[in-house]
Amino acid sequence: MSLFNDDEQQQIKDAIAKAEKNTSGEIRICVEKTCKDEVLDRAAKYFYQLDMDKTRLRNGVLIYLATVDRKFAIIGDAGINKMVPVDFWDTTKNEMLEQFKHGNLIEGIVTGITRAGEKLGAFFPCAPDDVNEVSDDVAFMDGE
Repeated sequence: MSLFNDDEQQQIKDAIAKAEKNTSGEIRICVEKTCKDEVLDRAAKYFYQLDMDKTRLRNGVLIYLATVDRKFAIIGDAGINKMVPVDFWDTTKNEMLEQFKHGNLIEGIVTGITRAGEKLGAFFPCAPDDVNEVSDDVAFMDGE
């Protein structure tokens, strides 16, 4: 299932690569058409399924979107959640939502990636031995 064309997928991958350049943190985008569960439960399911909880410093971030149902959530692992302000994910979601309201889906996703990368960089700077622990590809799920 491809909800984004090749150029849009590349824009997302490039934004992730740029955001991760200054951090040991990992960011992943997970997209499907529909979400039959509560959105945070669904995002958490994919967070674990995509091994976002297996990063060395527990600093993975998953941005989940269900495009047809117009739902999205951001899940951060224990390491990052201990560091960011309590309202950080809500603030980031609001910035993304502003883009989504204007029909700017890719720009909204890139905004979320950028904000997550900024916080990850502040709390988890890139180490000389850093490796990319999680794929930068968009994870397309089946909505089942």
